[in-house]
Amino acid sequence: MATQHLEAAVLISAHIAIVAAVGVRVMLSRHAPGSSFAWLLLTAVFPGVGAIAYLLIGERPIGKRRADFARAFYTGLPAAVNTLTRDERSDPESLPSPWDGLARLAFNSTGMPLMAHSSFRLLDGAETILREIIADVDRAVACIEMEFYIWNAGGTADEVEQALARAVARGVKVRLLLDALGSKEFLKSAGPARMRSHGIDLQVALGVSPWRIPFRRIDLRLHRKVVVVDGRIAYTGSMNLVDPRYFKQGAGVGEWVDAMARAEGPIVGALRAVFLFDWGMQTGEVPSVLAEDYRKAWAAARGQQVAQVVMSGPGTDDTANLRLITQAIASARHSIVLTTPYFVADAALALSLENAALRGCEVTLIVPDRNDSWLVEYASRWFFEELTNAGVRIRRYTGGLLHTKSITVDGELSLFGTANLDIRSLSLNFELMLAIYDQDFTLQLLELQRSYEAQSVPVAAEQLRDRALGERLKEGFAFMAAPML
Repeated sequence: MATQHLEAAVLISAHIAIVAAVGVRVMLSRHAPGSSFAWLLLTAVFPGVGAIAYLLIGERPIGKRRADFARAFYTGLPAAVNTLTRDERSDPESLPSPWDGLARLAFNSTGMPLMAHSSFRLLDGAETILREIIADVDRAVACIEMEFYIWNAGGTADEVEQALARAVARGVKVRLLLDALGSKEFLKSAGPARMRSHGIDLQVALGVSPWRIPFRRIDLRLHRKVVVVDGRIAYTGSMNLVDPRYFKQGAGVGEWVDAMARAEGPIVGALRAVFLFDWGMQTGEVPSVLAEDYRKAWAAARGQQVAQVVMSGPGTDDTANLRLITQAIASARHSIVLTTPYFVADAALALSLENAALRGCEVTLIVPDRNDSWLVEYASRWFFEELTNAGVRIRRYTGGLLHTKSITVDGELSLFGTANLDIRSLSLNFELMLAIYDQDFTLQLLELQRSYEAQSVPVAAEQLRDRALGERLKEGFAFMAAPML
């Protein structure tokens, strides 16, 4: 009996110690209240599981070398920005209110300036996008730089690889950065060795190894999609380097639907800076952000559009995109349209959407009808009832897995890039968004968003009120789990 009492006392003491240790770490790491509660609850109920899970994914360290590189990059960024000429950089004061304040917010959050004299072309559909990239790669004369979360072999994606090989053969330097987890199937194949045999400099970002667990979180992902050709043309947006006809065909969600922007002008330099930051984080190479040869290429393009790159993630202001989005929503006067494949909002984002609708803005949120993530699907639904009660129009897209990440505000502002409207994208992943302060581009993007809405079905408030108890419990579980991810 005494032995049993001793064992019970040891177990209780160990339980208390584990919960206390995780609790102290949670408080010192400044988690959001919802996230803190979720971690403490998990550890209190399942102490071993909670402690191990917190060790794996509870915090956001990126490793000392990467952290040092990020600090050095941002320490040198103001000097680089100061070398920009008036032809390259624009003053936020040149924008009409309220976008001048938004541009200042983006600059003060990230150090990335407002760029003038750029031009953008919106590209819709994977085949169109891939063909445009191939054409630009085939015209490259000096350097091609690419980074993607996913590279998936098959179809037109293979033709991109062939174009890169042709570029190397004629003397073009090609650098390719792929996320270790997103591109894991491709990286396990013969593809990387074949690329390297052609002379493509392929690097893997954020490799996952058990021995790195004590030093950095293993699920932080490079989610950016960037292509830069000769420092004069760039692409970014939602699309990975995949042909949807050959990608996740067994997921039961249809083909993925994406859009990209093709850019020219000084904004290309900002997008290249993002690539060089990510490349340097992986390789340790110190970037030359404003190399003179690339500045000459920018000068050759004389567009009239003004835009800004906003990058977020570990080593930077990891809430920069969330700040930008919530401020843009708060600045809206009459309309907001948002498209995202994954909607798991934090309290600030959800409240800002409700407030916009309640003050009379027409707010439309378009999400896929079928999602490839069970957890995200149910966590999204948890928000729908309060959003619709506030007047937000929710639409479920039926034409495939809508993957385009876009926001238009008042037909004047576009936020377009790689960030989903979920906790992972807005606080964990390496992401970027373009803030494009231009009516012409925004109206093109709005037309694309309306085409998605035309292939969507509305989410009715009465459907949400009448859903079964089991469905509500699934939604509640997914919502409670979401802050830990």
